[in-house]
Amino acid sequence: MEYEAVIGMEVHVEINTKSKVFCACSTHFSAPANTNVCPICLGMPGVLPVLNREMVNKSVAAGLALNCTISRWSKLDRKNYFYPDMAKNYQISQYDLPLCSNGHLDIEVDGQPKSIGITRAHMEEDTARNTHTLGGGQSGVDFNRSGVPLLEIVTEPDLRSAQDAYAYLTALKQILQYLDVSDCNMEEGSLRAEANISVRPKGASVFGTKTEVKNVASFSGVMKAIEYEIKRQVELIESGGAVEQETRGWDPDRGITFTQRKKESAHDYRYFPEPDLVPVVVDAAWEQRIRESLPELPLPRKHRFMEQYGLSDYDANVLTGTQAMADYFEAAVQADADAKKTANWIMGDLQALLTEAKADISACNVTPACLAEMIRMINDNTISGKIAKEVLAEMFVSGKSPKQIVEEKGLVQITDASAIEGIVRQVLADNPQQVEQFKAGKDRVVGFLVGQVMKASRGKANPEKVNEILRNELAK
Repeated sequence: MEYEAVIGMEVHVEINTKSKVFCACSTHFSAPANTNVCPICLGMPGVLPVLNREMVNKSVAAGLALNCTISRWSKLDRKNYFYPDMAKNYQISQYDLPLCSNGHLDIEVDGQPKSIGITRAHMEEDTARNTHTLGGGQSGVDFNRSGVPLLEIVTEPDLRSAQDAYAYLTALKQILQYLDVSDCNMEEGSLRAEANISVRPKGASVFGTKTEVKNVASFSGVMKAIEYEIKRQVELIESGGAVEQETRGWDPDRGITFTQRKKESAHDYRYFPEPDLVPVVVDAAWEQRIRESLPELPLPRKHRFMEQYGLSDYDANVLTGTQAMADYFEAAVQADADAKKTANWIMGDLQALLTEAKADISACNVTPACLAEMIRMINDNTISGKIAKEVLAEMFVSGKSPKQIVEEKGLVQITDASAIEGIVRQVLADNPQQVEQFKAGKDRVVGFLVGQVMKASRGKANPEKVNEILRNELAK
């Protein structure tokens, strides 16, 4: 029997506000344990929470970017459970009336468009962080993270493969970063993805029993966990067993999922309206202000780059990977640089320098205007492509303009035919053996001789003229 997977994703995103969702404590990640705390986020009796307005603004922005309906009236609820990371023994969240609902995110999988339904995106507070590395069998709780603003984004069960899930998560992360809603740093827990996975006979309309896989630290890990879980469920069913609804963890070292606990249902949490917070009312004017502030999103921008600048699907996809890179590219093109050449320099040599320096393009010493100036200098034969690599490396370190670097180092390209002829004749005189090989029909020695001419000119001779003059001299 053939089976198909049915997958839904739950993504928890920490919203990058300066203060927590219900108090004025800082959300700074690397502060010493239990220093960004107060009676509210420590869950002391009698304290009263106050909702962070910026949390609502950024949550609405995310909802609009995901094509959701923004509720005119929503409320916060208490989700009751006991666990060491929740001092109040309840989490403030949203249950039946979320802020954002009924949306969709358009993605591309292997070049094919696909729409993933967004069931809801609701506000809640993050929990504290449990640590089990204190030694001596001791564990600790760091409440710095308790009360950090959190947006939970839940999809419809529209994903059918691990590749679908990867494409969805990548697209979602791009959008959230474009909006400046979150840095989406998975290592710091700013984005946490959980997959709900079930399998069913191909063509069936009824869903199978799902499992939820938690604690996956990367998108590639999510893919591997989904692939393993699909295989495990199919083998379990075909051997006569039954899939149980449960929460499972992911062990990346062994490449397997494992049982953590039996899955709770909503009624197990005894949701009820939060009595200490008023309803959230987002009127049409508030929503419109946020809508007008939204940037151009990654997928539309990618398609525009392809149409406006004639870029390939691959190039446009890379260049719109982050808003900073897309902005950099457009700024360089608007400074009168050729679009395709600009794309090649950004994705090639400049990206290599950034990777080596572990730097981001938004803080790059090479301004878009300077990159454009360098490309124009190549086009008008002031410098060669080889010299340009040297110039770019110097620009990256010093921040100087390409013109200044070329003048200081005497890197102007030699285009004068008589000057190049002199160098070529000297190289031929110094390499009689290679000249004889050419006369004997070994044409490939031309490449060696070109290299010698470029070396003699310190890379400044125009390569096209070198080839032309060298062949003319050899023909003599």
